[in-house]
Amino acid sequence: MITAENTPSMPRIGDTAPDFEAMTTTGKLKFSEYIKDSWTVLFSHPADFTPVCTTEMSGFAQEQAFFDGRQTKLIGLSIDSIHSHIAWVNNVKKNTGVLFEFPIIADIDMSVSKLYGMLQPGESETAAVRAVFFIDPNAKIRLIMYYPLNVGRNMDEIKRVLIALQTADKHKCALPLNWTPGEKAIVPPPKTVAEMQEREASDYEMVDFYLAKKDLPKD
Repeated sequence: MITAENTPSMPRIGDTAPDFEAMTTTGKLKFSEYIKDSWTVLFSHPADFTPVCTTEMSGFAQEQAFFDGRQTKLIGLSIDSIHSHIAWVNNVKKNTGVLFEFPIIADIDMSVSKLYGMLQPGESETAAVRAVFFIDPNAKIRLIMYYPLNVGRNMDEIKRVLIALQTADKHKCALPLNWTPGEKAIVPPPKTVAEMQEREASDYEMVDFYLAKKDLPKD
């Protein structure tokens, strides 16, 4: 039975990303130094040499240029050893030509998985679920996704929400359902009668005084 005493601790949106040191496929790193002043996507996979994980890690690798263009670092994790990681990276490169250039954490003692709530006993006690953490340049966790072991992630959605987070920060706005780049943003609701009247006289797309949309400047 899960109780308050034994429920795994999970970082929440708005928390500072927990720091750690770990061995990775690119060498030993301190997480807070790796992510400093950069957006970061930290993602876990259940195990090396498994089919769904191979498609997912290859997907991140194939989108490396997109993440680089968004000033976003990638870092993966599973509870396999560094030797398993390196053998898997080599195997995928040989068979598909895709190289995982981003670091993959060897979390063999599960310390990082536990720190980030990636081990969820109801799903598995021996494999990390498919978690994705979006971390901003201030080391704040901004968005979290969890997927079960048997369902792969959606790379289009991962890319969309990264763009959305960066856009919302840049333009101080909110974004509606299914927003994609080029679409209108939500204007924050008015806080005074004067703001309401000003809005009604604006060129915003008005559904009602509390729901209005505006075009964003083109980057």
